[in-house]
This record gives sequence, structure tokens and C-alpha cells, in this order.
Amino acid sequence: MVSNPVHGLPLLPGTSFKDFTKTAFHRSQTLGYRNGYAIVRRPTVGIGGDRLQFNQLSQAELDELANKAPVLTYGQPKQAPPADFIPAHVAFDKKVFLESQGIELNPPEKMALDPYTELRKQPLRKYVTPSDFDQLKQFLTFDKQVLRFYAIWDDTDSMYGECRTYVIHYYLMDDTVEIREVHERNDGRDPFPLLMNRQRMPKVLVENAKNFPQCVLEISDQEVLEWFTAKDFIVGKSLTILGRTFFIYDCDPFTRRYYKEKFGIADLPRIDVSKQEPPPVKQELPPYNGYGLVEDSAQNCFALIPKAPKKDIIKMLVNDNKVLRYLAALESPIPEDKDRRFVFSYFLATDMISIFEPPVRNSGIIGGKYLGRTKVVKPYSTVDNPIYYGPSDFFIGAVIEVFGHRFIILDTDEYVLKYMESNAAQYSPEALASIQNHVQKREAPAPESESKQTEKDPGVQELEALIDTIQKQLKDHSCKENMHEAFQIYDKEASGYVDREMFFKICESLNVPIDDSLVKELIRLCSHGEGKINYYNFVRAFSN
Repeated sequence: MVSNPVHGLPLLPGTSFKDFTKTAFHRSQTLGYRNGYAIVRRPTVGIGGDRLQFNQLSQAELDELANKAPVLTYGQPKQAPPADFIPAHVAFDKKVFLESQGIELNPPEKMALDPYTELRKQPLRKYVTPSDFDQLKQFLTFDKQVLRFYAIWDDTDSMYGECRTYVIHYYLMDDTVEIREVHERNDGRDPFPLLMNRQRMPKVLVENAKNFPQCVLEISDQEVLEWFTAKDFIVGKSLTILGRTFFIYDCDPFTRRYYKEKFGIADLPRIDVSKQEPPPVKQELPPYNGYGLVEDSAQNCFALIPKAPKKDIIKMLVNDNKVLRYLAALESPIPEDKDRRFVFSYFLATDMISIFEPPVRNSGIIGGKYLGRTKVVKPYSTVDNPIYYGPSDFFIGAVIEVFGHRFIILDTDEYVLKYMESNAAQYSPEALASIQNHVQKREAPAPESESKQTEKDPGVQELEALIDTIQKQLKDHSCKENMHEAFQIYDKEASGYVDREMFFKICESLNVPIDDSLVKELIRLCSHGEGKINYYNFVRAFSN
């Protein structure tokens, strides 16, 4: 076998390589003329100027020349006659193994199969005698007769999957199947009517036809062992079509009659496939951090943009500017806190509480706002269901715990007494009894110890005497009933104090005789150092 001189591979199809950059393909001349005689010329290059392998020395010859020692000769050496020229096709004729050239070959391999040759080796197709089945008779008998099945495809196990409803039509005239989608209003899907066009559906494929390109070629009887028939569609069973598993849960009346007459299946009940919705997941609110109201903080968990909690508008309109005021003492082991007094204001419109501490001179404690308007949660109430203090929790002797501080209710104003009388059903018998006892003690003569204490404080004694005198002289004044409400409107913080300028405007609107000497003295005693006047004691002078 002749080998490729460049790559050492046999000259067989697929093992030879061409140099596509080669442009010269001329052959060297082997004949020439010298002195008019034709002589043979030894070629120096091959076809196209390629190097001749024949004229090269072998490795053995090169080794012999490298180890040969020179021999002394006399005279001019005689030139050896040139060897006879033997062309390559003559020298390598009928020579087929390459071991003589020092080239080792791999073991023999099988020849690659030719698809065309293999196809010709297959046996010829055998023609089968057609059956006696009459397709025309089937077409004429079952024309316009369609079996209708109602099925679902449950794909909820996959991501973003859902349970969808379909209608499967089986045409008896040619055993074809059609699958239609059932669209609902506002289902968010494009209105494509068909999931699968009408066609014959293979049930079992030939083993070699599993990789058949069904998307570009039609399946013939050669690739299918069994087709879907009417007996494969049974209510209550599942079947896989085009990789989707459909569960048939119902059929129409015609289909029921057909199965009863054809297959003897009389009972095809409808199967309920409606899924019960899982119970709603209860939203668990994070623990309360103590800032703001619980209802206000919970709105951040219900919506991305929180909204203010809904308010009882009717309650706010009915109870607008209605405030219940109480005098309380701080329950504290510190001796300096025993003489501190606080004014609790309960706003009926919003169920909020504010606390104000009247300033006392030379007490070492700065008075003023102690707590702004806010709802106060009762102790031992849970964060999920907070219970706030209400009007029924405030009575004489009641203990109110406000953010870890305990207060004891000591006294109330006249409006609280009227409110409790008109809303007695809201209060417990204990609360009503405490108020009655407090009123009885107020009307009873002061004990000897209290009178001595009053005598020790000349400012309080002077104020009480002045109030008693004004009540006697101005007993028939017409402004005494609505005076307290007028001051209360402008006292937004429910502190019991109003500005001096606002105080005189209110007195002028109510026709209060501020020019009277007794009234001037009362204003002096009720004045505070910061330009404010305590209207509690001032209103007492004009009440019964």
C-alpha cells in the first residue's frame, strides 16, 4: 500500500490531505540534451516543486556517514557512477505495510458504516392485505356524533402551576381527539380556544420511534403500535396526552348513553374536583415596641403605605370637648414624691389621657405637662388584644398604672360627678359608692386636724375665704353655668391653666365683673408666675 510521503498515512480515502495553497503542479523534466546527445536528467524535485523522498538518505545511511573514518587515498578519487533512476511508482509498486520505513501503525479498525449501504441491506417492505374495516361506513354511521368529556389538568406541584379546566372532544367518525380550553371571565389569559387541534392521538409508540420529530413530521401507522380509542376515555380515570395528565371528572348525557350501549358501563357519576380553600393564615403582628399606639403601629404590617386607623366619627362628634378631670397622687417610695399632685384629663371623644402636674413654688420639681394625649393600656393586657383605660376605671381611690407609674385618684371635678350620675350604668357599684362617700366628706364639717392645717397655710385660708365671700355676693350671676366649659375649650392640654390674655377675653365675653375688688384679688391669688391663671379656683367662686 502506497503511503503519503508527508504524513506517513496510507493513500486511502479520508487519510490524504491537500495543500489548498499550492498553485504549481508542473512535473520536473527527466530528459535533456548535451552536445547534441539526449541524456537522462535526474529529477531534483517532485510534482509542483515538492521534495522527493527517494533522494533523501535514510537514518541508517546518515549514521554510517557520521561514524565513517576517512581513508588516505592517492590521486584523484574516481566518482562513482550514478545509480539508475527508478521512479517512485516503480520503486513502491505492490508494497503495502510501512514497517520498512520505520512507521508503526495501529491495529486494524472497522470501516465506518455507510448509511446508504446499510439502508439497501434492509429487507423489502411487505405489503399487508387490508382489513375488512370499512372507514366509509364508520364515517356515515357516526357522522356528527361527538363524545364530550370534562377534564382538569392539575399542575399545582410545579412552580407557578395551577389547576385548569378543559373540554375533550372525541369524534367517533374518524377517532380524532380535540382539547379545548375553558376560559373564565377576567382570568388574565389570552382567548386561545384550542389547546390541541383535532387529530389522532398515539397511545403507544414503536420503540425506535420515541425520538421521532413529531413537531415537524406527521406520525404514521409505522411509528404507532396503538392509538387512543373511545374506551380509553373513562370518567374518574386519568390519561396522558402530549405530556399532560388530564383527569376526566364528568361527561355529557350523550356520552353516558353511548358508553351504556357500546361498553355496558351504566354508572358514570360526576366527580367533585372543587378544592376547598385552605383556612386563611392568621397574620401575626410583631411584638409591640412601646412607641405610639398599638393600632397605629399595626398599620405598617397591613399595607405597604400605612393608613391611619379608622375613628368613630359619631363618638367624636357627640363627645367633642367633653373632658373628665381627676386629681391624683403618685404612689412612690421616694419621700419627695408624696406631696406631688397630678391632674388626669380623660377625653371622651378619643379615649385618650393626658397628665398635668401643677407647678408648686419652692418644691424643687418643675411642673407642667407630664404625659401628652395618648391611650393608656391596662397592665397585664396582651399586645394582640390591648385593653385601654376607660371612664369606668376612674373613681375615688382607684389605682391607675401609667407606663410603670402608679397613681391614686384623690378627687374629681363637678363635671365628673354629673357625668357619673347620668351614666351610672357604666360604673361599678364600688365606683359609685366611692364618689358618694367623697361627696359626703366634702359636705361634712372639716375635722380639727384639717382646720389646723388650713390655719398653718395662710394663702389657702385666704383663697377659701375669698371664694366664700364671692359666692355670697355674686350668687345670682348669670355666667356661672357655662363658665367652666368656656375655659375648658381653650385649655387644649387640660392643665387647668390658660393664658392671662385669653383669661380676660373669656371673662369679658361672659360678663364677669373683673373690675370688682374681690374679683381682682381672686385673680391675683389664682395667677401663676409664667403669665397663666388657674381657672379651677376662679370658677369655684362662681359655682354653688
